[in-house]
Amino acid sequence: MVKTGLIGIGGMGRGHLANLVRFTSEGEIIKLVAACDIDPTRFENGERQFNIDIGGDAIDFSKFACYTDYDEMIEKEDLDMVIIALPTYMHKEATLKCLDKGINVLCEKPMSLTPADCEEMLAKAKAVGKRLMIGQVLRFWGEYETLKEYIDNKTYGEVTGAYFFRGGSLPVWSYQNWLMKRECGGGATHDQHVHDVDMVNYLFGLPDAVSTVGKIIIPGSGHDSVSTNYIYPDNKVVNAQDDWTMQDDVFHMNYRVNFEKGTMQFRDDGLYVSAEGEVPHKIECDPENGYYKEAKYFANLIENPDMVNTINPPEDSMATIRLVCAEEYSADHHGEVTKL
Repeated sequence: MVKTGLIGIGGMGRGHLANLVRFTSEGEIIKLVAACDIDPTRFENGERQFNIDIGGDAIDFSKFACYTDYDEMIEKEDLDMVIIALPTYMHKEATLKCLDKGINVLCEKPMSLTPADCEEMLAKAKAVGKRLMIGQVLRFWGEYETLKEYIDNKTYGEVTGAYFFRGGSLPVWSYQNWLMKRECGGGATHDQHVHDVDMVNYLFGLPDAVSTVGKIIIPGSGHDSVSTNYIYPDNKVVNAQDDWTMQDDVFHMNYRVNFEKGTMQFRDDGLYVSAEGEVPHKIECDPENGYYKEAKYFANLIENPDMVNTINPPEDSMATIRLVCAEEYSADHHGEVTKL
């Protein structure tokens, strides 16, 4: 049983908390031991605000220890694993402290704001011999798992082009409005667009260069709307867009991938395929919560020291941040083609 602590129970943290409670109730591989948040009102089970449904019904906080100082929590509790769901600018410090205490770390995305921070986190994990994984949850999300399978198996031949979109309304619920401060959250590029950037990296590898157009709509927030073209040596057409200023209560995550002999489209109502010799149809994907699956995968890595992290190694997450930072540079320079 992997004894687990949670640091941060805001928007993302509340979703993780619901899954940790579920694991504990199921007698599964993970047991929730303690949770921490600087805001004690989080333990009063107030309404959770977030842009997608990631779980989070009523929680009985009396069933585990509650802290308002994570230093105290990791000092007092015997933990095998922590999930860090703090604001982005706190990721590195919290990760390093937990690793130094001999605790394996599942840190929410993005890994950090800079590649240098990521390198430090990765180096620490290797130095102390503990596991580190970043919450790039699309790697565990049914519709993206299916896409990965079809690409790897060349079910419809090679990919000729791909388009990814993510967007919704402004995340105004963040603690002390940290998401609206570029120096804290990195803007939509780091916080939201990073999901699709990571998927581009996962599916196709790092491109040779990027060209990004970005618009700063909310002063001080970073780029709020972006569109990136990824330049590959085989000239496949790959683009990802993000906009978190939509006047829409619905959160959207979509993609369209063209193959030599087919097209896959993930729309708001599901995943559809049109291909040579087939009647257009909907594909049923694994409906299990991606956050649940990533936590279970990480716990299995901890329980099995010889198991190799083939799905979501932290080196990939560091490469994704390199890619995000290249996009930000390009956007700051009016779409200048930027090599990695």
